[in-house]
Amino acid sequence: MKEIVHFGHPSLKIDSTDVLEFDKDLKNLTDEMIQIMYDAPGVGLAAPQIGINKNIFVFDAGDGPKVAINPHNLILEGSITFMEGCLSLPGYYWDIERAEYASLDCFDLAGNKINFAGDDLTGRVLQHEYDHLNGKVLLTALKRKERKAALKNISLNGFPGNDV
Repeated sequence: MKEIVHFGHPSLKIDSTDVLEFDKDLKNLTDEMIQIMYDAPGVGLAAPQIGINKNIFVFDAGDGPKVAINPHNLILEGSITFMEGCLSLPGYYWDIERAEYASLDCFDLAGNKINFAGDDLTGRVLQHEYDHLNGKVLLTALKRKERKAALKNISLNGFPGNDV
């Protein structure tokens, strides 16, 4: 089974490419991603977080696992600040300002157009995972001074369970 990569890994810094084939391999990959997400444990996981730069993410905001393929047309409304973490930055959490509501169009495993939308946790997860597909990690959402302090903290302390 693939493992979650941590901040600094090259796959977390580049834009992902669209999925072109909706086949058994894609289904196997998303099943594995869902298992990795639950084992972590987390509420979302984007393919770049396991070293695969494809436009895929999985999430479960409390009503079962969902798969978003080639998400686009992200619509955001409102603003709210909430404590947020990331599986690629384990053990760290920051107050992050994001849109209160998010909606995005994507495809399901059969290649059908679908839409995911919501506020609270769902809206936050959609934004967070969409960022990963565009080469952004949680730290990019911090203000410059907070980001600088966070990077210093990570460089001095590493991630829980890892040697510095």
